[in-house]
Amino acid sequence: MPRRATAPPPPSSLEEEVGPAVAAFYRAVLRVLVDARIPFLVGGALAHAHHTGVRRPTKDLDLFIRKADGPRIAQLLQSHGWRTDLPYPHWLAKVHSGPAFIDLIFGTGNGLTPVDAAWFRRNRRTTVLGVPVRLVNVEDSLLTKAFIMERERYDGGDIAHLLLAHAERFDWPGLLERFGPHWRVLLAHLSLFGFIYPGERHRVPVWVLAELAQRLAREGQAPSAERATVCDGTLLSRAQYLHDVQQLGFRDGRLDGTGSMTAEDVAIWTAAIGKEAAPAAAPGT
Repeated sequence: MPRRATAPPPPSSLEEEVGPAVAAFYRAVLRVLVDARIPFLVGGALAHAHHTGVRRPTKDLDLFIRKADGPRIAQLLQSHGWRTDLPYPHWLAKVHSGPAFIDLIFGTGNGLTPVDAAWFRRNRRTTVLGVPVRLVNVEDSLLTKAFIMERERYDGGDIAHLLLAHAERFDWPGLLERFGPHWRVLLAHLSLFGFIYPGERHRVPVWVLAELAQRLAREGQAPSAERATVCDGTLLSRAQYLHDVQQLGFRDGRLDGTGSMTAEDVAIWTAAIGKEAAPAAAPGT
């Protein structure tokens, strides 16, 4: 039997990876937030390594915060001499120390998943650079990765590894609720999990697949007339479905009432295509 990562090892030294100066910046920001008792969660490559044992290099540190805490955090970090900015008002701020930066994430690039109180439940605790922190939980890790389907980046492999490590312990009712009307995306990833690991298919509860299959059958029998001209591909990729909404007359799924994006947000996010590397937790990029 293949070994499953039920108790993954801790990630390798972040300080060795990013260097002493950058590590000192990360450590100082973490300590400032902890001392101020502002809730945040560590995500990105560090959280994924803790959840799955899969370690890969990271270019920055991803901290998930509530949007309401953003102004307070910005003021606090600025008072310590760091520069902050808000490049994408619908989901992402940054704090800078020279060329180093930390992403302060309060949503997702497609506007579907704001960081709310539900994120701060069932969080694993760990230590990053000597600072005690909490991690984004496995369900929200899966949720944010599920919608990343760009030409240059696809996070389906991360989802497969999350399922391989934790499928029996998932809060499946909560996850179905979090996907809401976008449950087809979850069904697609669960189907691929069974393809990737044919000997592990049984680990996804039968009732979950049955529920999703029933929804698929019902939806196929009664197509939605009011969404007949919508392209939800923009929720998966900010670039690959621009032709559909700009040339073919489809309505942009990001502006169809299920997310938080405005037309201005979409314009800013579209203008940024190709200008920077995709952040580590940017669904809809």
